[in-house]
Amino acid sequence: MLDQIKGLHHVTSMAGDARQNNEFFTKKLGLRRVKKTVNFDAPDVYHLYYADELGTPGSVMTYFPFPNIGKGRHGVGEVGTTVYSVPEGTLAYWEKRFADEGVAGLSREESFGEKRLGFAGPDGDGFALVENKADTRRPWAKGDVPSDEAIRGFHSVSLRLKDGGATEELLKFMGYEEVDTSGTVKRLAVKNGNGANIVDIESLPGAAFADLGAGSVHHVAFAVENRAKQLEVRKALMDTGYQVTPVIDRDYFWAIYFRTPGGVLFEVATNEPGFDRDEDTAHLGEALKLPSQHRHLRPYLEQHLQKLED
Repeated sequence: MLDQIKGLHHVTSMAGDARQNNEFFTKKLGLRRVKKTVNFDAPDVYHLYYADELGTPGSVMTYFPFPNIGKGRHGVGEVGTTVYSVPEGTLAYWEKRFADEGVAGLSREESFGEKRLGFAGPDGDGFALVENKADTRRPWAKGDVPSDEAIRGFHSVSLRLKDGGATEELLKFMGYEEVDTSGTVKRLAVKNGNGANIVDIESLPGAAFADLGAGSVHHVAFAVENRAKQLEVRKALMDTGYQVTPVIDRDYFWAIYFRTPGGVLFEVATNEPGFDRDEDTAHLGEALKLPSQHRHLRPYLEQHLQKLED
């Protein structure tokens, strides 16, 4: 069993309209946009990052907004719900806020003894807020949501799978342990993590497979401290039979990717070097940052990428 993985690093999803996506996460959710860059493989498409003040691993939601992309179809083989942690007693605030802001898909429930508020993102993305009195992480204090109610970071992701058994075994190999069960959902958690410690597995053997599109999670990334730890994880996964990519430089972290038995794409990302490697902390996410291979495209991209704000 590995011990290098310390919880979630980021979740990356697909979107339709970049401006609508930016408004939802910065205004309605009160997160900070910590990076405005482009998809390294399709530089005419943004890659937008929303997080706490610093882009701390375990708080980072990222999006590829593809203009004119079709809607995703939810099903098995995907991350079904991305769950954020909020302070105890704040769901009433969020429910009213979301209702006033016209956020869709509001639902109250209790799961694993936790109060939660489900809601949908602008493309039908599955989200929830969970009250967590034990979460001591600091929120983005200068956003549109007061600090006492603000999102602390990720709580968990929920995987919807046709058969969760093999993915459960993979997660246990990655250092997760089963901590609870609720109906058809198994909860696994990593000890001594970064706060975003939980992965839930929901087995739905009769459900259809998901189709990737706007509102779909593209991949979920797990955090390791540095490149040395990442290489240890990569070797262990490959020794176990997984097909893992070479290490890829994503400017703000180093990444490896592999497909899980249930169909979900996993990434293992380093905490280093961080989102302040090319911007002062006070101005994260303000300027368009381009990877070195695409810097020659700046005049074209600045003319053609959608304006995120007036």
